[in-house]
Amino acid sequence: REIKQQEEEPEVDVWELLKNANPSEYEKIAFQYGITDLRGMLKRLKRMRREVKKSAAFAKGLDPAYQVDKGGKVRFMVELADPTVELKWYKNGQEIRPSAKYIFEHKGNQRILFINNCTMTDDARYYVTAGDEKCSTELFVRDPPILVTKGLEDTSTYVGERVELSCEVSEDDANVKWFKNGVELNNEPKSRYRIKVEGKKHTLIIEEAAKNDNATYSVMTTGGQSEAKLSVDLRPLKISLALEDQTVRLGQEIHLKCEISENVEGKWYKNGQLVEAGDRVKLYHKGRIHRFVIASAAVDDEGEYMFVPDAYNINIPCKVHVVDPPKLHLDGLGEDNVVTVVAGSKLRLEIPISGEPTPKVMWSKGDKWITDSGRIRAETYPDSSCLVIDTAEREDSGPFRITLKNEAGEDTALINIKVVDVPDPPQAPHVTEVGEDWCVMTWEPPANDGGSPILGYFIERKKKQSSRWMRLNFELCKETTFEPKKMIEGVAYEVRVFAVNAIGISKPSMPSKSFVPLAVTSPPTLLAVDGVTDTSVTMKWRPPDHIGAAGLDGYVVEYCFEGNGFSQGISTDLSEELVEPPFNLEDAERSSLKENLIPKTDEWIVANPELTDKTKFTITGLPTGSKILVRVKAVNAAGASEPRYHPQPILVKEVIEPPKIRLPRHLKQTYTRRVGETVNLVIPFQGRPRAKVSWQKNGSPIDKNQINIRNTENDTIIFIRKAERSHSGEYNMKVEVENLEDKATIDIQIVDRPGPPEVVTIDDVWGENVNLSWKPPKDDGNAAITGYTIQKADKKSMEWFTVIEHYHRTSATINELVIGNEYYFRIFAENMCGLSEDATMTKESAFIAKDGKVYKYPVYDDFDFSEQPLFTQPLVNTFAVAGYNATLNCSVRGNPKPKITWLKNKVIIMNDPRYRMFSNQGVCTLEIRKPSPYDGGTYTCRAVNELGEAEVDCKLEVKGKG
Repeated sequence: REIKQQEEEPEVDVWELLKNANPSEYEKIAFQYGITDLRGMLKRLKRMRREVKKSAAFAKGLDPAYQVDKGGKVRFMVELADPTVELKWYKNGQEIRPSAKYIFEHKGNQRILFINNCTMTDDARYYVTAGDEKCSTELFVRDPPILVTKGLEDTSTYVGERVELSCEVSEDDANVKWFKNGVELNNEPKSRYRIKVEGKKHTLIIEEAAKNDNATYSVMTTGGQSEAKLSVDLRPLKISLALEDQTVRLGQEIHLKCEISENVEGKWYKNGQLVEAGDRVKLYHKGRIHRFVIASAAVDDEGEYMFVPDAYNINIPCKVHVVDPPKLHLDGLGEDNVVTVVAGSKLRLEIPISGEPTPKVMWSKGDKWITDSGRIRAETYPDSSCLVIDTAEREDSGPFRITLKNEAGEDTALINIKVVDVPDPPQAPHVTEVGEDWCVMTWEPPANDGGSPILGYFIERKKKQSSRWMRLNFELCKETTFEPKKMIEGVAYEVRVFAVNAIGISKPSMPSKSFVPLAVTSPPTLLAVDGVTDTSVTMKWRPPDHIGAAGLDGYVVEYCFEGNGFSQGISTDLSEELVEPPFNLEDAERSSLKENLIPKTDEWIVANPELTDKTKFTITGLPTGSKILVRVKAVNAAGASEPRYHPQPILVKEVIEPPKIRLPRHLKQTYTRRVGETVNLVIPFQGRPRAKVSWQKNGSPIDKNQINIRNTENDTIIFIRKAERSHSGEYNMKVEVENLEDKATIDIQIVDRPGPPEVVTIDDVWGENVNLSWKPPKDDGNAAITGYTIQKADKKSMEWFTVIEHYHRTSATINELVIGNEYYFRIFAENMCGLSEDATMTKESAFIAKDGKVYKYPVYDDFDFSEQPLFTQPLVNTFAVAGYNATLNCSVRGNPKPKITWLKNKVIIMNDPRYRMFSNQGVCTLEIRKPSPYDGGTYTCRAVNELGEAEVDCKLEVKGKG
């Protein structure tokens, strides 16, 4: 090969090159120009770059740097400003003395230093001093260029062979660089290329050549370079061991092995697709042997495999056949391989199968083979076989056999098909007991449970006349008895039952016989004695609180004489049946006493053989002086209710009850009605026997043609269909029982609208004013006049306009009349019934003159309004009911306003929260909160001012509730 040596080049200043070069080019420049200490040189270069101060001692200083070839001569020269100054030279801080190597020369102001026969030790920093100043420089000694004395030679070899490329240079251990296609090669431990140096001989070694080693390799020194081509070819390939076809069982190892004559890499293919090494597939290459291993064969591993060596157009094929004995996978069938199907539904039983090649599947039941058509058929797929029964019937139950066969073997199994159905319906249920809104029903389990145990029952009911059934339970009833509730009493119902198993709900049972929920009524209430004679007892009661749909047919009254099982001398208070004894007993003793107090059933006597629909009955034919106990039962279609007992024995003897008039509260004050209204007053009273009632009006007997009076045993009614003013007056009522009597008085006031006022006169006219006066009406309508209404009318139009309403005095001044007009006036009277029908008009008119005259006001004496207290409405005796608020009212006048004080039984009432006192516009009120009998007594209202005092009092009677 041709060796290129470096031609003679002009002197190059390495310092200038380095100063101007990019840092990335420093190493290249150092190699090209033989710089061995690049780092030190760069430090020196950095010092050179510092700015040099201008010197007074040196007219011309040293250059920044000098360079010389090894063995050459270098000249340093400075020029002094003052030639008399002493000069000294230094190398790396050591003073230089004259010698054969170092020669000093003086020329005028110039001072020169020669260094002969330069070596690498002369590569240093030099400086010269003149007095206190110095001047420095750097000397670079450059090695001579390294020449290539023997170049590289072109080489051909085979893949895998050892290759050596060698050259020789002019110096031992010279710095030589190797390149491959222009890219530098490094002698690193992991590199395929190894560089060996033996003196002047340099060798590039490739242990095992490869195709990618085909390239142009070159060597470069500081004084020359050489290159050569390396050609790497393949050896002819021979197959020492070919791949063999294999048949393996599923799960066994697949092991493919081949051997070729060359140690080259290669690739494995399956069915034309590249196979990569992985968790299942392991690929091995050792020398010339290649292996393909799959530890556990799968069905998908079957196919055509081949090995293809890299860089060779050749392949080594083989076939792998994976076989697997047939197998039935029955894990999903559960214990005993039993499959349950609901009758009437479609069964599609899919059995997973495996086997390679795909096995043949055969189904049979007994000695009958199942084909692929019909209601019962078999369907076969690559990985499963399916037994299909389109509409399952109970006759389909039984064992079915499935058999698999292929070249690797066979497998068989029995599968039991169980056809289940909903249960048969139960028999019609029986209703054994009926109540108010409930019943009790029972039934027998169904004869056939459908092949699955009965889980429970659903119950439905409907009204007999309806077609809509209603479910009664949403959770299964586990028993064969049930109690329907919330039915409507008196309505006919039917019930039916459904049986339930795991498959579903049966058809409904036949309906039960219809039934009607009925219940007896609750006991009658408020049983009391209404009257007693020497031979009879009259009882009264109230209807039961709850009657029900069965209605109420009537009542049975029973009685029992005291002494028949009834303890003498013991009185009990029966609340519902009997109220607990009033003395303290333990519960057991109390219960025992009750049983002893209530006579036995067969000792009761029925007083009314036929039911009575009245709530009052008289028991007759009783011996005088005997004592009886009475009870009453309510009866309907469901039977008799629980009895209601009278709490105490009843003495059969007529008792005189003193007369007592219970005058209603609103009649204790004046009873006012308007003319034409109806008067209907009911006044209850007490008194036995045979109370006699009489009425008088204003001390005279009442005219029964005008006023209707109706008397009963307990009350009297006074009735006036259309009231007239003549009916007003004081009505006296008297109730007599033998020698005893009670009286009451009722004030009735019938009121009407008043008549018009009497004469209306114009007393005076002045300016725009008219003074009127009039007299009250003769007829006040039987009620106090509450005011007057005054109207005016212009004489021209005679249209009336109201000037004043509800005016209380009998004289008035009308103001703001129009001057020049002439007026008439009229006045209506007013009471509680309204305005009078007619009005009284002035006979004369009042003319408002245009030229007014000076009116002379009359002189009046001041009226003295002072008045001592006077009660205009007194207190009224009052009856109050315990627990209900009561009020006492009166009215008083007086000036100055009197101070009001309330007293009870002559004791002043103060700071008692039970009393509230009010006074408004002269009306005084005392409110007693929820009084008790203790609050009864005499109450007094006292009014006091500086002119005197007045008192009124009344009696308050408080009666207990009931």
